[in-house]
Amino acid sequence: MPNARLTRGILTGFLRSAERFPDRPALDVEGHVFTYLELFEAGANVGHAQQHALSASEPDRVGVLAQRSLPMYQGILGTLMAGHTLVPLNPGFPTERTLAMAEQADLSALLVDHQGLERLDELLGAFSRPLVILLPDAERLDELQARWPGHDFRVAGDAARRTDWVPAAVSPDNLACLFFTSGSTGIPKGVGVLQRNAARFVEMSLERYRDFGINETDRFSQFYDITFDSSMFDLYVSWAFGACLCCPSAKEWFNPNRYIADKALTVIDITPSAGHGMNRRNGWAPGRFPDLRLCRFGGEALSAELAEAMAVAAPNAWIDNAYGPTECTVDACFYRWDPEQSPTECEHGMVPIGYPGNQVELRVADEALREVPIGAEGELLISGPQVTPGYWKDPERTAQAFVQLEDGRVHYRTGDLVRRPTPGEPVIFLGRLDHQIKIGGVRIELGEVEAALREAAGTDQAVAVGWPRTESGASGIVAFVVAEGADEAVLRDRLRQRLPAVMVPRTIHSLESLPLNANGKVDRKALVAQLETTEA
Repeated sequence: MPNARLTRGILTGFLRSAERFPDRPALDVEGHVFTYLELFEAGANVGHAQQHALSASEPDRVGVLAQRSLPMYQGILGTLMAGHTLVPLNPGFPTERTLAMAEQADLSALLVDHQGLERLDELLGAFSRPLVILLPDAERLDELQARWPGHDFRVAGDAARRTDWVPAAVSPDNLACLFFTSGSTGIPKGVGVLQRNAARFVEMSLERYRDFGINETDRFSQFYDITFDSSMFDLYVSWAFGACLCCPSAKEWFNPNRYIADKALTVIDITPSAGHGMNRRNGWAPGRFPDLRLCRFGGEALSAELAEAMAVAAPNAWIDNAYGPTECTVDACFYRWDPEQSPTECEHGMVPIGYPGNQVELRVADEALREVPIGAEGELLISGPQVTPGYWKDPERTAQAFVQLEDGRVHYRTGDLVRRPTPGEPVIFLGRLDHQIKIGGVRIELGEVEAALREAAGTDQAVAVGWPRTESGASGIVAFVVAEGADEAVLRDRLRQRLPAVMVPRTIHSLESLPLNANGKVDRKALVAQLETTEA
């Protein structure tokens, strides 16, 4: 049976729910609904198999190469129940990227579902160390073991488990998850989330949303891929509430609006870019989602237009803008949309990132990391129990981004430009410091160009990039906009009335939609690659 003896660990909420609500639905995936007891048993079988196969002296890192399947959830729960570190991997990622993540993580084991199984042959030959490979079934066990004798192949959950087996106890300082985010060098950078970081994130989420009445009767979406840290809300917060987590198949994800209605979802968590796609062709008609009680947007800046559209489509829902970098364990700030008050608090048509969550501390600092005066602009720094230890095996980068200041606390430098608010007012997001470029020695904030373009085109989807690139920055700006009937000449003329000539894009491309990366965010690198191809 479940045992919630994990002290403030990532699975504490799940284990407590499995004890309190054993017969309630916990997971809807692949056409089947699993109760909390059934899901616990499925995860425990994998956890026991991992304990049987791996070292018991310290946590090992276990990759879960799976997507939208029961084995994926078994792998997540089993890895964490065994006291090991979860390294989420996506079978759809390019082989080179998956190998880079696996090699950096120094995996001891790899669990695959049937999608991951199809990728094994191209991955195994490149691994530099022998691995324990946990398969979804025994169908290819003998074949793979004969082909790759250097690895230890087993069927996940095949080892006999005693009925009195309980999950491993963990230390708050054990590594719970290792996420990989895009690195400026082209090599993914790892961010390790400790058990205590994750536990505090879940606790903060419960504190915030319990007041709104979220409980075990709710039905949460699992739209995010598990390689995206925002999926921690879907997984661990839904289960901590005792709610049911609903995971669409790849086919169902093609029409998320229908999935929300068909599954009677009450809580969804999406990126604004995904929301724009869902809202195309009047997808969010007024009253479309009467059952929704909470819609969270996160991962990138949220426009007022999109927040308003969801508020009308889901008239009974709390619309929440959640802000936070992976390095601070998913969420640090929140802003609840208010149809009457919020439009007056938006700037350049974008929703504020809001107010710090419980136990989160914010500082708006200048280049010398001194706090700026109220009303001044500066870099947002975050401190508190959710701040992670730093970048995996990268002390130099960690020292640059995680700084200890005069208050004795470690502060994470977000690289986000914000305005320090008057007490009681929300934090306003102004753009990314790394989206600043120089043209002819003039510093330009691309976010300002994007804000002007959104207004000129009457849209909330606009991206500006420095192009062509130069050693000192860029020699010009190229923009992309999603706006029906956009006329480039008219847009450039409108921008000239608002922006200095150096900030007016030399070209404005009109697109049907902006490209998204695997996490559902606007893929700026894809836009630059498009320019490299078309303007080479």
